[in-house]
Amino acid sequence: MSASLTGTGLRLTLGGNQILRGVDIQVDAGKTTTVIGPSGSGKSTLLRVLNRLHEPTAGDILLDGKSVLTESPDALRQRIGMVFQHFNLFPHLSVAENIALGPRKLRGLGKEQARALALEQLTAVGLEGKADVRPAQLSGGQQQRVAIARALAMKPELMFFDEATSALDPELVKGVLALMADLAAGGMSMIVVTHEMGFARSVSDRVVFMDHGLVVETGSPDELFDDASTPRLRQFLSQVL
Repeated sequence: MSASLTGTGLRLTLGGNQILRGVDIQVDAGKTTTVIGPSGSGKSTLLRVLNRLHEPTAGDILLDGKSVLTESPDALRQRIGMVFQHFNLFPHLSVAENIALGPRKLRGLGKEQARALALEQLTAVGLEGKADVRPAQLSGGQQQRVAIARALAMKPELMFFDEATSALDPELVKGVLALMADLAAGGMSMIVVTHEMGFARSVSDRVVFMDHGLVVETGSPDELFDDASTPRLRQFLSQVL
């Protein structure tokens, strides 16, 4: 099951600094929105606000049309899977144990049921033979696929990816992006912060360009990449394409 998410007028002030300055963002159910922009533009912070790791100073967050700001942040996070730049796997647990931990602790699954779910998710990300190894025995790309499997094991309605490939060696990026593209094709609602312009162009339904804590331009991939309407986006694309 996929959910829609809307952020309206989102502002965040930290330590007297305005990080987000009135951001609107939309991802429709079963669609993919990518967020692009220079480093320091507020992209990753926006994801953390949408997931309530930072509480917005102003604005609202709607999941399937209903504000989530009156609910417990944990209730929201159980509906959203988040994959970070760094894998954050527990080194002392096996791969399967890492994936099973959330379903056991948060969804109340028994040990065997959680392990069966972990094995199912490992098969889905192409790592069915790695259930009982430790994360340190895997490549970076494999560890990131485990992190994606861990998020998917919670049966999220929406997935957030925050620069999920930027810590990987270039030859490992392709496999993780292909897995993300498969999720998008399968109808998972996704918000993806990325520097991978090829992915943004080929997989997105909507692209959001941010700079200095603001959404400068938003539209379809063709609109933004072929017919940018703002000088700032044209300048950014001339530097990254």
